[in-house]
Amino acid sequence: MYRTLDDLDVRGKRVLVRLDLNVPMKDGKVTDATRIERQSETVRELATRGARVIVLSHFDRPKGKVVPEMSLKPVAEPLADAIGRPVAFADDCIGETAKAAVARLKDGEVVLLENTRFHKGEEANDAAFSQEIAALGDIFVNDAFSAAHRAHASTEGVAHLLPSAAGRSMQTELTHLAKALEKPQRPVMAVVGGAKISTKIALLENLLAKVDTLVIGGAMANTFLGAQGHAVGKSLIEADQMDTARRIMEAAAKKGVTILLPKDVVLAKEFKANAANRTATVTNVGEDEMILDVGPKTIEDFTKQLQNTATLVWNGPFGAFEMTPFDTGTTGAAKAVAKRSAEGKLLSVAGGGDTVAALSHAGVVDAFTYVSTAGGAFLEWLEGQTLPGVAALEH
Repeated sequence: MYRTLDDLDVRGKRVLVRLDLNVPMKDGKVTDATRIERQSETVRELATRGARVIVLSHFDRPKGKVVPEMSLKPVAEPLADAIGRPVAFADDCIGETAKAAVARLKDGEVVLLENTRFHKGEEANDAAFSQEIAALGDIFVNDAFSAAHRAHASTEGVAHLLPSAAGRSMQTELTHLAKALEKPQRPVMAVVGGAKISTKIALLENLLAKVDTLVIGGAMANTFLGAQGHAVGKSLIEADQMDTARRIMEAAAKKGVTILLPKDVVLAKEFKANAANRTATVTNVGEDEMILDVGPKTIEDFTKQLQNTATLVWNGPFGAFEMTPFDTGTTGAAKAVAKRSAEGKLLSVAGGGDTVAALSHAGVVDAFTYVSTAGGAFLEWLEGQTLPGVAALEH
Protein backbone atom coordinates (compact mmCIF):
# COMPACT_ATOMS: atom_id res chain seq x y z
CA MET A 1 0.00 0.00 0.00
CA TYR A 2 1.06 3.60 -0.54
CA ARG A 3 0.24 6.70 1.47
CA THR A 4 -1.80 9.57 0.01
CA LEU A 5 -2.16 13.24 0.94
CA ASP A 6 -4.86 12.16 3.43
CA ASP A 7 -2.15 10.51 5.54
CA LEU A 8 0.09 13.60 5.78
CA ASP A 9 0.31 16.46 8.24
CA VAL A 10 1.87 19.16 6.04
CA ARG A 11 1.36 22.52 7.79
CA GLY A 12 4.69 24.35 8.01
CA LYS A 13 6.49 21.40 6.38
CA ARG A 14 8.68 21.60 3.26
CA VAL A 15 6.99 19.26 0.78
CA LEU A 16 8.91 18.18 -2.34
CA VAL A 17 6.37 17.47 -5.08
CA ARG A 18 7.51 15.63 -8.23
CA LEU A 19 5.31 16.61 -11.17
CA ASP A 20 5.70 15.82 -14.85
CA LEU A 21 5.83 19.27 -16.44
CA ASN A 22 7.31 17.95 -19.69
CA VAL A 23 4.65 19.78 -21.71
CA PRO A 24 4.49 20.92 -25.36
CA MET A 25 6.24 24.27 -25.83
CA LYS A 26 6.81 26.61 -28.77
CA ASP A 27 8.87 29.83 -28.77
CA GLY A 28 9.20 29.69 -24.98
CA LYS A 29 5.43 29.40 -24.41
CA VAL A 30 3.45 26.36 -23.21
CA THR A 31 1.04 25.33 -26.00
CA ASP A 32 -0.97 22.70 -24.10
CA ALA A 33 -1.40 22.96 -20.31
CA THR A 34 -3.56 19.81 -19.91
CA ARG A 35 -0.87 17.92 -18.00
CA ILE A 36 -0.19 20.93 -15.73
CA GLU A 37 -3.90 21.26 -14.94
CA ARG A 38 -4.22 17.55 -14.11
CA GLN A 39 -1.44 17.74 -11.54
CA SER A 40 -2.33 21.18 -10.14
CA GLU A 41 -4.80 19.73 -7.62
CA THR A 42 -1.98 18.26 -5.52
CA VAL A 43 0.00 21.52 -5.42
CA ARG A 44 -3.12 23.58 -4.69
CA GLU A 45 -4.23 21.27 -1.87
CA LEU A 46 -0.80 21.19 -0.22
CA ALA A 47 -0.46 24.99 -0.40
CA THR A 48 -4.00 25.49 0.97
CA ARG A 49 -3.12 23.18 3.87
CA GLY A 50 -0.13 25.38 4.74
CA ALA A 51 2.73 23.38 3.24
CA ARG A 52 5.81 25.03 1.77
CA VAL A 53 5.62 23.46 -1.67
CA ILE A 54 8.77 22.77 -3.71
CA VAL A 55 7.98 21.53 -7.23
CA LEU A 56 10.43 19.28 -9.11
CA SER A 57 10.21 18.14 -12.73
CA HIS A 58 12.28 17.20 -15.75
CA PHE A 59 11.85 18.83 -19.15
CA ASP A 60 12.94 17.35 -22.48
CA ARG A 61 16.37 15.66 -22.78
CA PRO A 62 19.24 18.01 -21.94
CA LYS A 63 21.44 14.96 -21.07
CA GLY A 64 22.88 16.33 -17.83
CA LYS A 65 23.85 19.74 -19.23
CA VAL A 66 22.28 23.18 -18.82
CA VAL A 67 20.37 23.87 -22.06
CA PRO A 68 18.66 27.30 -21.73
CA GLU A 69 15.83 26.50 -24.16
CA MET A 70 14.95 23.49 -21.96
CA SER A 71 14.46 25.62 -18.85
CA LEU A 72 11.30 25.11 -16.80
CA LYS A 73 11.00 28.87 -16.23
CA PRO A 74 8.20 29.33 -18.85
CA VAL A 75 6.13 26.71 -16.98
CA ALA A 76 5.97 28.76 -13.74
CA GLU A 77 3.24 31.09 -15.04
CA PRO A 78 0.86 28.37 -16.39
CA LEU A 79 1.38 26.46 -13.11
CA ALA A 80 0.50 29.63 -11.14
CA ASP A 81 -2.63 30.06 -13.30
CA ALA A 82 -3.63 26.43 -12.66
CA ILE A 83 -3.25 26.60 -8.87
CA GLY A 84 -4.52 30.17 -8.48
CA ARG A 85 -1.51 31.49 -6.54
CA PRO A 86 1.99 32.81 -7.35
CA VAL A 87 4.82 30.40 -8.17
CA ALA A 88 8.40 31.52 -7.57
CA PHE A 89 11.19 30.09 -9.74
CA ALA A 90 14.72 28.98 -8.77
CA ASP A 91 17.51 28.66 -11.37
CA ASP A 92 18.70 25.30 -10.01
CA CYS A 93 17.20 22.26 -8.28
CA ILE A 94 20.13 21.70 -5.86
CA GLY A 95 22.91 23.77 -4.28
CA GLU A 96 22.85 27.25 -2.75
CA THR A 97 20.34 28.67 -5.29
CA ALA A 98 17.76 25.98 -4.47
CA LYS A 99 18.44 26.18 -0.71
CA ALA A 100 17.96 29.96 -0.70
CA ALA A 101 14.70 29.72 -2.69
CA VAL A 102 13.33 27.10 -0.27
CA ALA A 103 14.45 29.11 2.79
CA ARG A 104 12.41 32.11 1.52
CA LEU A 105 9.16 30.10 1.41
CA LYS A 106 6.42 30.85 3.91
CA ASP A 107 3.53 28.47 4.70
CA GLY A 108 1.26 28.13 1.65
CA GLU A 109 3.88 29.37 -0.84
CA VAL A 110 5.15 27.53 -3.91
CA VAL A 111 8.50 27.45 -5.72
CA LEU A 112 9.33 25.65 -8.97
CA LEU A 113 12.92 24.40 -9.21
CA GLU A 114 14.87 24.22 -12.47
CA ASN A 115 14.93 21.13 -14.73
CA THR A 116 16.25 18.11 -12.76
CA ARG A 117 17.81 16.74 -15.97
CA PHE A 118 20.28 19.64 -16.09
CA HIS A 119 22.27 17.33 -13.73
CA LYS A 120 23.69 13.94 -14.76
CA GLY A 121 22.77 12.55 -11.32
CA GLU A 122 19.05 12.68 -12.16
CA GLU A 123 18.88 9.99 -14.86
CA ALA A 124 21.72 8.03 -13.22
CA ASN A 125 19.61 7.91 -10.02
CA ASP A 126 22.80 8.97 -8.23
CA ALA A 127 22.62 8.57 -4.44
CA ALA A 128 24.47 11.84 -3.69
CA PHE A 129 22.21 13.80 -6.07
CA SER A 130 19.09 12.19 -4.50
CA GLN A 131 20.37 13.23 -1.05
CA GLU A 132 20.91 16.82 -2.20
CA ILE A 133 17.32 17.01 -3.41
CA ALA A 134 15.97 15.26 -0.29
CA ALA A 135 17.79 17.76 1.95
CA LEU A 136 15.47 20.49 0.62
CA GLY A 137 12.31 18.84 2.00
CA ASP A 138 10.68 17.09 4.94
CA ILE A 139 8.19 15.04 2.90
CA PHE A 140 8.16 13.72 -0.68
CA VAL A 141 5.00 13.53 -2.80
CA ASN A 142 5.13 11.91 -6.25
CA ASP A 143 2.37 13.03 -8.61
CA ALA A 144 4.15 12.14 -11.86
CA PHE A 145 2.71 8.76 -12.91
CA SER A 146 3.85 9.46 -16.48
CA ALA A 147 7.48 9.41 -15.25
CA ALA A 148 6.98 6.52 -12.80
CA HIS A 149 8.46 3.92 -15.18
CA ARG A 150 11.86 5.57 -14.81
CA ALA A 151 14.09 4.90 -11.78
CA HIS A 152 15.52 8.42 -11.63
CA ALA A 153 16.67 10.41 -8.60
CA SER A 154 13.60 12.65 -8.41
CA THR A 155 11.08 9.84 -9.12
CA GLU A 156 12.59 6.95 -7.17
CA GLY A 157 15.79 7.86 -5.28
CA VAL A 158 14.26 10.61 -3.12
CA ALA A 159 11.27 8.40 -2.18
CA HIS A 160 13.59 6.17 -0.14
CA LEU A 161 15.05 9.12 1.80
CA LEU A 162 11.90 10.93 3.00
CA PRO A 163 8.40 9.99 4.20
CA SER A 164 6.62 9.56 0.84
CA ALA A 165 3.10 9.61 -0.57
CA ALA A 166 1.24 9.61 -3.89
CA GLY A 167 -0.27 12.90 -5.09
CA ARG A 168 -3.91 13.15 -6.20
CA SER A 169 -3.26 12.59 -9.92
CA MET A 170 -1.03 9.54 -9.18
CA GLN A 171 -3.68 8.23 -6.74
CA THR A 172 -6.46 8.62 -9.36
CA GLU A 173 -4.34 6.87 -11.99
CA LEU A 174 -3.45 3.93 -9.74
CA THR A 175 -7.06 3.55 -8.55
CA HIS A 176 -8.40 3.34 -12.11
CA LEU A 177 -5.65 1.03 -13.30
CA ALA A 178 -6.31 -1.35 -10.39
CA LYS A 179 -10.04 -1.38 -11.24
CA ALA A 180 -9.22 -2.07 -14.89
CA LEU A 181 -6.86 -5.05 -14.63
CA GLU A 182 -5.96 -5.94 -11.04
CA LYS A 183 -9.47 -6.40 -9.61
CA PRO A 184 -11.74 -5.88 -12.61
CA GLN A 185 -15.41 -6.60 -13.02
CA ARG A 186 -15.69 -9.28 -15.68
CA PRO A 187 -15.97 -9.79 -18.60
CA VAL A 188 -12.87 -7.74 -19.51
CA MET A 189 -12.03 -6.56 -23.02
CA ALA A 190 -8.73 -5.08 -24.21
CA VAL A 191 -8.33 -3.11 -27.44
CA VAL A 192 -4.77 -3.13 -28.74
CA GLY A 193 -3.97 -1.23 -31.91
CA GLY A 194 -1.01 0.53 -33.46
CA ALA A 195 1.54 -0.32 -36.09
CA LYS A 196 3.69 -3.15 -34.76
CA ILE A 197 3.31 -6.43 -32.91
CA SER A 198 7.05 -6.43 -32.19
CA THR A 199 6.68 -3.48 -29.77
CA LYS A 200 3.63 -5.01 -28.07
CA ILE A 201 4.48 -8.71 -27.61
CA ALA A 202 4.89 -8.38 -23.81
CA LEU A 203 1.66 -6.39 -23.67
CA LEU A 204 -0.34 -8.98 -25.63
CA GLU A 205 1.07 -11.86 -23.58
CA ASN A 206 0.26 -10.15 -20.27
CA LEU A 207 -3.27 -9.26 -21.42
CA LEU A 208 -4.00 -12.87 -22.47
CA ALA A 209 -3.78 -13.83 -18.79
CA LYS A 210 -6.20 -11.09 -17.72
CA VAL A 211 -8.89 -10.52 -20.34
CA ASP A 212 -11.83 -12.38 -21.84
CA THR A 213 -11.75 -10.64 -25.24
CA LEU A 214 -8.76 -9.21 -27.10
CA VAL A 215 -9.54 -6.83 -29.96
CA ILE A 216 -6.67 -6.26 -32.38
CA GLY A 217 -6.70 -3.23 -34.66
CA GLY A 218 -4.36 -0.96 -36.58
CA ALA A 219 -1.56 -2.28 -38.79
CA MET A 220 -0.89 -4.96 -36.13
CA ALA A 221 -4.09 -6.66 -37.30
CA ASN A 222 -2.59 -7.01 -40.82
CA THR A 223 0.14 -9.28 -39.43
CA PHE A 224 -2.51 -11.44 -37.74
CA LEU A 225 -4.54 -11.57 -40.96
CA GLY A 226 -1.38 -12.53 -42.86
CA ALA A 227 -0.70 -15.26 -40.26
CA GLN A 228 -4.18 -16.64 -40.99
CA GLY A 229 -3.26 -16.88 -44.67
CA HIS A 230 -5.02 -13.76 -45.96
CA ALA A 231 -3.33 -11.67 -48.68
CA VAL A 232 -2.93 -8.08 -47.43
CA GLY A 233 -1.60 -6.40 -50.59
CA LYS A 234 0.69 -3.42 -49.93
CA SER A 235 -0.48 -3.05 -46.31
CA LEU A 236 2.01 -2.41 -43.52
CA ILE A 237 2.88 -5.85 -42.16
CA GLU A 238 5.65 -7.44 -40.08
CA ALA A 239 6.41 -10.61 -42.01
CA ASP A 240 8.93 -11.72 -39.35
CA GLN A 241 6.21 -11.63 -36.67
CA MET A 242 3.76 -14.07 -38.29
CA ASP A 243 4.86 -16.86 -35.94
CA THR A 244 4.36 -14.54 -32.96
CA ALA A 245 0.83 -13.80 -34.16
CA ARG A 246 0.10 -17.53 -34.52
CA ARG A 247 1.54 -18.23 -31.06
CA ILE A 248 -0.69 -15.53 -29.53
CA MET A 249 -3.77 -16.92 -31.29
CA GLU A 250 -2.97 -20.46 -30.08
CA ALA A 251 -2.41 -19.25 -26.50
CA ALA A 252 -5.72 -17.35 -26.63
CA ALA A 253 -7.57 -20.47 -27.80
CA LYS A 254 -6.07 -22.51 -24.92
CA LYS A 255 -7.08 -19.85 -22.36
CA GLY A 256 -10.56 -19.41 -23.81
CA VAL A 257 -9.85 -15.77 -24.78
CA THR A 258 -11.81 -14.52 -27.80
CA ILE A 259 -9.66 -12.64 -30.34
CA LEU A 260 -11.55 -10.16 -32.50
CA LEU A 261 -9.83 -9.39 -35.81
CA PRO A 262 -11.22 -7.25 -38.66
CA LYS A 263 -13.84 -8.92 -40.87
CA ASP A 264 -13.97 -6.09 -43.37
CA VAL A 265 -11.47 -3.34 -44.16
CA VAL A 266 -11.20 0.00 -45.94
CA LEU A 267 -8.70 -0.17 -48.80
CA ALA A 268 -6.83 2.49 -50.77
CA LYS A 269 -3.97 2.50 -53.28
CA GLU A 270 -2.23 5.53 -51.73
CA PHE A 271 -1.58 6.62 -48.17
CA LYS A 272 -3.15 10.08 -48.10
CA ALA A 273 -6.24 11.84 -46.79
CA ASN A 274 -9.38 11.35 -48.87
CA ALA A 275 -7.65 8.89 -51.21
CA ALA A 276 -10.02 6.90 -53.44
CA ASN A 277 -11.06 3.89 -51.34
CA ARG A 278 -13.35 0.91 -51.12
CA THR A 279 -14.61 -1.40 -48.37
CA ALA A 280 -14.13 -5.15 -48.77
CA THR A 281 -13.95 -8.35 -46.74
CA VAL A 282 -10.48 -9.40 -45.54
CA THR A 283 -10.51 -12.17 -48.16
CA ASN A 284 -10.70 -9.62 -50.97
CA VAL A 285 -7.65 -7.34 -50.73
CA GLY A 286 -6.01 -6.49 -54.07
CA GLU A 287 -2.26 -6.75 -54.64
CA ASP A 288 -1.91 -2.99 -55.13
CA GLU A 289 -4.16 -2.01 -52.17
CA MET A 290 -3.40 -1.25 -48.54
CA ILE A 291 -5.62 -1.63 -45.48
CA LEU A 292 -6.05 1.80 -43.83
CA ASP A 293 -9.05 1.20 -41.56
CA VAL A 294 -11.55 -1.38 -40.39
CA GLY A 295 -14.98 -1.55 -42.04
CA PRO A 296 -18.53 -1.15 -40.66
CA LYS A 297 -19.07 -4.90 -40.10
CA THR A 298 -16.00 -5.02 -37.84
CA ILE A 299 -17.28 -2.06 -35.76
CA GLU A 300 -20.71 -3.71 -35.59
CA ASP A 301 -19.09 -6.90 -34.19
CA PHE A 302 -17.07 -4.81 -31.72
CA THR A 303 -20.17 -2.93 -30.55
CA LYS A 304 -22.06 -6.21 -30.10
CA GLN A 305 -19.20 -7.63 -28.00
CA LEU A 306 -19.23 -4.45 -25.89
CA GLN A 307 -22.77 -5.26 -24.71
CA ASN A 308 -21.31 -8.21 -22.79
CA THR A 309 -18.30 -6.31 -21.41
CA ALA A 310 -17.99 -4.77 -17.93
CA THR A 311 -14.41 -3.45 -18.12
CA LEU A 312 -12.43 -2.19 -21.11
CA VAL A 313 -8.77 -1.23 -21.50
CA TRP A 314 -7.78 0.57 -24.72
CA ASN A 315 -4.35 1.19 -26.21
CA GLY A 316 -3.94 2.08 -29.89
CA PRO A 317 -6.17 3.09 -32.84
CA PHE A 318 -8.03 0.83 -35.32
CA GLY A 319 -6.75 2.59 -38.45
CA ALA A 320 -4.95 5.63 -39.88
CA PHE A 321 -7.16 7.90 -37.75
CA GLU A 322 -5.13 11.04 -38.57
CA MET A 323 -6.61 11.06 -42.11
CA THR A 324 -10.21 11.22 -43.25
CA PRO A 325 -12.02 8.97 -44.05
CA PHE A 326 -9.70 6.41 -42.42
CA ASP A 327 -10.66 7.71 -38.97
CA THR A 328 -14.17 6.25 -39.25
CA GLY A 329 -13.44 2.89 -37.58
CA THR A 330 -11.57 4.30 -34.57
CA THR A 331 -14.14 7.08 -34.08
CA GLY A 332 -17.07 4.63 -34.37
CA ALA A 333 -15.55 2.26 -31.81
CA ALA A 334 -14.64 5.14 -29.46
CA LYS A 335 -18.19 6.53 -29.58
CA ALA A 336 -19.65 3.09 -28.80
CA VAL A 337 -17.37 2.81 -25.73
CA ALA A 338 -18.20 6.39 -24.67
CA LYS A 339 -21.95 5.67 -24.88
CA ARG A 340 -21.74 2.51 -22.72
CA SER A 341 -19.49 4.32 -20.23
CA ALA A 342 -21.85 7.31 -19.99
CA GLU A 343 -24.74 4.90 -19.31
CA GLY A 344 -22.74 3.52 -16.35
CA LYS A 345 -22.58 0.05 -17.94
CA LEU A 346 -18.83 0.01 -18.65
CA LEU A 347 -15.62 0.97 -16.86
CA SER A 348 -13.37 2.23 -19.66
CA VAL A 349 -9.69 3.06 -19.18
CA ALA A 350 -7.54 4.23 -22.10
CA GLY A 351 -3.99 5.49 -22.46
CA GLY A 352 -0.95 6.00 -24.70
CA GLY A 353 -0.08 8.92 -26.96
CA ASP A 354 -1.88 7.84 -30.16
CA THR A 355 -4.88 6.66 -28.16
CA VAL A 356 -5.37 10.01 -26.42
CA ALA A 357 -5.03 11.78 -29.79
CA ALA A 358 -7.56 9.41 -31.41
CA LEU A 359 -10.09 9.80 -28.58
CA SER A 360 -9.66 13.60 -28.66
CA HIS A 361 -10.24 13.48 -32.41
CA ALA A 362 -13.46 11.50 -31.78
CA GLY A 363 -14.47 14.04 -29.10
CA VAL A 364 -14.98 11.39 -26.40
CA VAL A 365 -12.07 11.87 -23.94
CA ASP A 366 -14.39 13.12 -21.18
CA ALA A 367 -16.91 10.32 -21.74
CA PHE A 368 -14.45 7.51 -20.95
CA THR A 369 -14.18 6.56 -17.27
CA TYR A 370 -10.49 7.48 -17.28
CA VAL A 371 -7.99 8.51 -19.94
CA SER A 372 -4.34 8.33 -18.91
CA THR A 373 -1.98 10.94 -20.37
CA ALA A 374 1.00 8.74 -19.45
CA GLY A 375 2.53 7.08 -22.52
CA GLY A 376 5.41 4.77 -21.57
CA ALA A 377 4.31 4.28 -17.96
CA PHE A 378 0.79 3.28 -19.03
CA LEU A 379 2.18 0.80 -21.56
CA GLU A 380 4.65 -0.74 -19.08
CA TRP A 381 1.87 -1.06 -16.52
CA LEU A 382 -0.29 -2.85 -19.14
CA GLU A 383 2.67 -5.17 -19.77
CA GLY A 384 2.61 -6.12 -16.08
CA GLN A 385 5.94 -4.46 -15.30
CA THR A 386 6.78 -2.95 -11.91
CA LEU A 387 7.03 0.84 -12.12
CA PRO A 388 9.97 2.00 -9.95
CA GLY A 389 8.34 5.36 -9.10
CA VAL A 390 5.24 3.57 -7.79
CA ALA A 391 7.11 0.72 -6.04
CA ALA A 392 9.20 3.29 -4.13
CA LEU A 393 6.02 4.73 -2.57
CA GLU A 394 4.80 1.38 -1.25
CA HIS A 395 5.18 0.71 2.43
